[in-house]
Amino acid sequence: MLKTHSCGELRPSHDGDAVTLAGWVHRRRDHGGLIFIDLRDHDGLTQVVFNPKEAAEAYAVADVSRGEYVLQIEGTVARRPKGTANPNLPTGEVEVRAHAVTILNEAKTPPFYIVGDSDVDELLRLKYRYLDLRRQRMHETMVMRHRVTKYIRDYLTERGFTEIETPCLTAPTPEGARDYLVPSRMQQGHFYALPQSPQQLKQLLMVAGFERYFQIARCFRDEDLRADRQPEFTQLDLEVSFVEEEDIMRLLEELHTGLTETVRPDLKMVKPFPRLSYEESVRRFGTDKPDLRFGLELVDLTDVLRESEFTIFRQAVALGGVVRAICVPGGATFSRKRIDELTTFVHGYGARGLVSVALLGEGGLDSLVQEEIRSPVAKYFTVEQVQAMARLAGANRGDMFLIVADTPATANKALDGLRREVSRRLKLADPDMLHFVLIYDFPMFEWHEEDERWYSVTHPFTQPRQEEMHLLESDPGAAHSRSYDLVCNGWELGGGSIRIHRREMQEEMFGILGIGLEEAQRRFGHLLEAFEYGAPPHGGFATGIDRTVALLAQQDDIREVMAFPKTKSASDPLTGAPAEVTPEQLAELHIAVTKAEGDAS
Repeated sequence: MLKTHSCGELRPSHDGDAVTLAGWVHRRRDHGGLIFIDLRDHDGLTQVVFNPKEAAEAYAVADVSRGEYVLQIEGTVARRPKGTANPNLPTGEVEVRAHAVTILNEAKTPPFYIVGDSDVDELLRLKYRYLDLRRQRMHETMVMRHRVTKYIRDYLTERGFTEIETPCLTAPTPEGARDYLVPSRMQQGHFYALPQSPQQLKQLLMVAGFERYFQIARCFRDEDLRADRQPEFTQLDLEVSFVEEEDIMRLLEELHTGLTETVRPDLKMVKPFPRLSYEESVRRFGTDKPDLRFGLELVDLTDVLRESEFTIFRQAVALGGVVRAICVPGGATFSRKRIDELTTFVHGYGARGLVSVALLGEGGLDSLVQEEIRSPVAKYFTVEQVQAMARLAGANRGDMFLIVADTPATANKALDGLRREVSRRLKLADPDMLHFVLIYDFPMFEWHEEDERWYSVTHPFTQPRQEEMHLLESDPGAAHSRSYDLVCNGWELGGGSIRIHRREMQEEMFGILGIGLEEAQRRFGHLLEAFEYGAPPHGGFATGIDRTVALLAQQDDIREVMAFPKTKSASDPLTGAPAEVTPEQLAELHIAVTKAEGDAS
């Protein structure tokens, strides 16, 4: 070994010990006669002192050393002089007096500061990711990620789960996001797909008799990227035989409660996790991924404003739409400029507009008069209507309604985004709070008008509620699934369901989704046949490791918790991926590349 101790290890108990350290020059300070170097390695920092009177050769080497040089240092541990200890550093009570130093490698000046957490262009950070990962925040985040996966592995292993790897080269699937395809050299014209998740394989493991399976699985989806999406990601994948929904949801809660309390005991958490049905979540928050750290719940004003003199409201309701709102406490102080900004904001969600109604004056609402209603369309509201709105929302004078009239889907989407934006601007959400919530009773199917067919809300292997089986033939859109999601602070961490384990039910499900018997046999024959060999009832879930770590690390983008992420265009500035390949490689795979019309590259 090139070192006897790590740079984060030394304490007063090592006083007088001869040690050898190795690491990077974190900081170098020349005090005119003494040189101080903070040496950094994976475990921390140690201050090293170079005194020309004690070790002239070592001092000369320190004199030419610069930031990020890799050094090996031999010396003796000593307590720091009185009054010079650093209480913010674990090794801050001691220093190493250098006797000898070797430059193991020099370093060019980095393209950005390694010390501190200065703002650096993201493309530059990704291009030099190996340097970015040296920075303290990034380094600590990677260590936290390791602690998260270790906790999960230990927790599940102690409860009888078996970790089993599944292949990364599998068959393409017809549902979900686009697959990443991998051409087969040996089977001309055929392709593997990288797994979007190990869904079918973990169900087959249940048939194989592994009653409790888990895996920290790599998954791949060719979809548009955003803050909580990357083309390749990691998920905790888990499946259990002989369980009901309650068993899985309890396991989810216990796992994530223990994980949070172990890795981030300083964060606040609501226990037990609240549970909301899908319908209640959408009704109260406009989404099945609600952020519960603040109020601003949606209020349905459709009945109150059904006969409104305001044409836009009246027409929206007549066409089957809704009039919904959030009530902002103290929002009557909002400026015209702020309201205009929020109006532009909801346009981004497809809403046609935003109407504000502020309640002015003092006293109870019973004494409200027309002049105390401030709104661009105040003349269309009666005092009685505004009082009724206030009663529904529990509003008081000084509050403001922000109203959207549109289709239910558009109104919910716009108001979900609006309540998050208002919360952000008013700083309503506690950044040190993790507010988990379990969502259940999702619809089984959703109808897509563009191709006139049903789609699974979760996936086609999800079991419907037993008491609603009759709806699969008469009214599929009214059926609910035995599924559940785990949400935290507005992020969907993951979800799962009780699976179908009988062939006839799975074939019926495929039929509703427009997958005929022949296609089902071709694509899923292996699973259907397995169900005929004593498949046990089973269920499971998958949660995103990247999203979980991002929440624990209090980061808004999962790229901040991944060692080597992609940009939002799914490219890698570090390696240049995706890259062109040679004609010889394409020929060997029997692939021809054609350029799109108008592509001059």
